[in-house]
Amino acid sequence: MQNKIWLWLVTLVLVVGLTACQGEESNNNESTNEKDQATEQENSEESSSTGFESVTLTDKSGTDVTIDEKPEKIVSVIPSATEIVFSVGAGNEVVGVSQWANYPEEVQDIEKVGDQQLNIEKIVSLEPDLVVADVNNADDIDAMRNAGLKVLVLGSQNLDEVYKDIQLVGQATGHTDQADEIISNMKQDVEDVQNAVNGLSEDEKKRVWVEVGPELFSGGEGSFINELINLAGGRNIISDQEGWPQVSEEVILEKDPEFIFTTYGYYVDNAVTKVMKRENWQDVTAIKKEQVYDMHGDLLTRPGPRLTEGLKELAKTLYPDLMK
Repeated sequence: MQNKIWLWLVTLVLVVGLTACQGEESNNNESTNEKDQATEQENSEESSSTGFESVTLTDKSGTDVTIDEKPEKIVSVIPSATEIVFSVGAGNEVVGVSQWANYPEEVQDIEKVGDQQLNIEKIVSLEPDLVVADVNNADDIDAMRNAGLKVLVLGSQNLDEVYKDIQLVGQATGHTDQADEIISNMKQDVEDVQNAVNGLSEDEKKRVWVEVGPELFSGGEGSFINELINLAGGRNIISDQEGWPQVSEEVILEKDPEFIFTTYGYYVDNAVTKVMKRENWQDVTAIKKEQVYDMHGDLLTRPGPRLTEGLKELAKTLYPDLMK
């Protein structure tokens, strides 16, 4: 459905050939009844075409956001939020996205509203009914609200929170059924992987290093990367560190990962080859066994509906015999 909801007017067909004995009052009553029926049908069609009821949602900023009508123009200002909006079926209503939005393909043709520094004036000019943002948009959230925009703030650090964000967007855009389906499919992905790897002993679980950047950043406890490695049956070699630390080369060499995953091959040429040729890393098990792989970072670090795709890829690479 495009931005405007089109209603079909009911055409009244008057009955002709009435007998001469029917008076003017009878004709007026018949016409009134037909108009009443037409109005009821029109109202019914309007209700079924919108299917939206006013809703008040508490977003990740702790703000209560009331949405009275189904949004017809949406701006999404962070790539993870954009993926969620499209996944629940509200992509046709999106009129603005951030510069870094790259999925799905349709976002390439949508107006850009800035990157980490949002163009608030541009966003306002698009006259959105709803702006979907993230806690990482920080001060821009207040700026947009002060400009009179309705802003729904998301923000996830684990899969359960991603499910809640998808549900929020589904409720806000009138796509609750689609949101529930996305969440159900993601949970099924997790269950499938868990069923495949739950027989592994601690000794059988592979030691994993996921490299978010060539500067040796990665995800520790509390990150998506740590959660996905654990769910895939691996052991994150920096699970004893919090958040997204930069790790020293000495720590990685000491932990001796059996598998190395890079997540930046889409912007660094020959990422895997460069890791394999590191001078001090030649005794690392992953290097000796040539178990170095590149995965798209969006599947491991972007809090959206594709995270469980990243989970399945991790598990298939670590345990191809189990993930058939």
